[in-house]
Amino acid sequence: MNIITSTDSYKVTHFKQYPPDTTQMFSYIESRGGVYSETKFFGLQSLLKTWLENPVTEADVEEADELFRAHFGADYFPKAGWLKVVKDYGGLPPIKIRAVPEGMLVPTHNVLVTVESTDPDLFWLPGWLETQILRTIWYGTTVATVSHSIKKLILNFLERTADDPQTEIPFKLHDFGARGVSSAESAGLGGCAHLVNFMGSDTVEALLFARRYYQEPMAAFSIPAMEHSTVTSWGKDAEAEAYANFVKRFARPGTIVAAVSDSYDIYHAVEHIWGEQLKDEVVNSGATVVIRPDSGDPPLIVLRTLQMLEQKFGVTRNSKGYKVLNNTRVIQGDGINEDAIRRILDLAERYEYSASNIAFGMGGALLQQVNRDTQKFAMKCSEVVVDGVARPVSKDPVTDPGKKSKTGRLELYRINGKLVTSSEELGAEKVLRTVYENGRLLIDDSLAEIRAR
Repeated sequence: MNIITSTDSYKVTHFKQYPPDTTQMFSYIESRGGVYSETKFFGLQSLLKTWLENPVTEADVEEADELFRAHFGADYFPKAGWLKVVKDYGGLPPIKIRAVPEGMLVPTHNVLVTVESTDPDLFWLPGWLETQILRTIWYGTTVATVSHSIKKLILNFLERTADDPQTEIPFKLHDFGARGVSSAESAGLGGCAHLVNFMGSDTVEALLFARRYYQEPMAAFSIPAMEHSTVTSWGKDAEAEAYANFVKRFARPGTIVAAVSDSYDIYHAVEHIWGEQLKDEVVNSGATVVIRPDSGDPPLIVLRTLQMLEQKFGVTRNSKGYKVLNNTRVIQGDGINEDAIRRILDLAERYEYSASNIAFGMGGALLQQVNRDTQKFAMKCSEVVVDGVARPVSKDPVTDPGKKSKTGRLELYRINGKLVTSSEELGAEKVLRTVYENGRLLIDDSLAEIRAR
């Protein structure tokens, strides 16, 4: 792991491109808009612990020097600068990072992070580190934001149709995304970002991520669940035996187990196998058996499954007049995104089913179907100091006003409950906190603290 090489190639030459006598650079990160009007900030602490508390060594500098000489066919690499980081700063970059508290909701177009240099000879470090900093921030924050928006959506349905919304909501969106991401690192960061909002996950990397970087011994929980191979390995004619074996081995009083049931014919499985052949076993087990349809049109298949389970196991009307299945529930994990969840819950509500009956598993759409442009994240330089004089800088492309950047040394203020970004001193509460300075991690939040926000 070498943070020197965790950058874009063209940044290697930038230290020679700034005005002579430049001694400081100040940059910031913001969401310039996007799908959501606010973002839930997450991920910076993991970056600091992974990359910026890991000292650069002379071997790292030599590796980078060799790599970039071959890459460019020329000697552009600022070797002396990086050796100064090693010798004068113990390998820890002399920069200062301030940021909003993780887990905080921030309206778009506001500063989330600022990065500034603290050594005049190494003023260019914020630009060099942009690549690694920005990709951690945009990804972690975007996944946390998507998950948060879905939490609000599901909670809205629960508040209308369920007796105890706050107890149920933590387990209504389960992370199925580990196999759908591009790397284990993405599974860890994205999976943990989801766990800012929920407590259900099958992404093991997320659990380890929360332990390593956010002091959380166990961030999420799961249940015994079948997959298609554990059904089809019994053969089509023995489908009922596969389910019976599962119930026998895992269904206990008060437990929850999940059975994928569409390996062949979901309607036959629910109506005749679960609802007739195995009904007594399910009821007598004292467990809640969650049926998982895994194909078909999600709103229609979930509704039909609810109706068949009602016919076979019955329902109880809750205090709000909505139907809650006896002994069973449904989890939909195929084709799930925010819009699908809305359509499923809306249709169920129209047929008087409580949202208590339905949970969701979300994979690629949660952890992978996002990119930097989902929330239009950018890190831009807004001030440099040249020959002792602060110089506010910005970009303002005539062809795209939406890419206009902010200028000056930025701060985020809270004024009458509203967050305001300004380069002027407003005499109000400052929201940004110094989290890292010259190799020292100054704030170490737990996941519990982040969730509480």
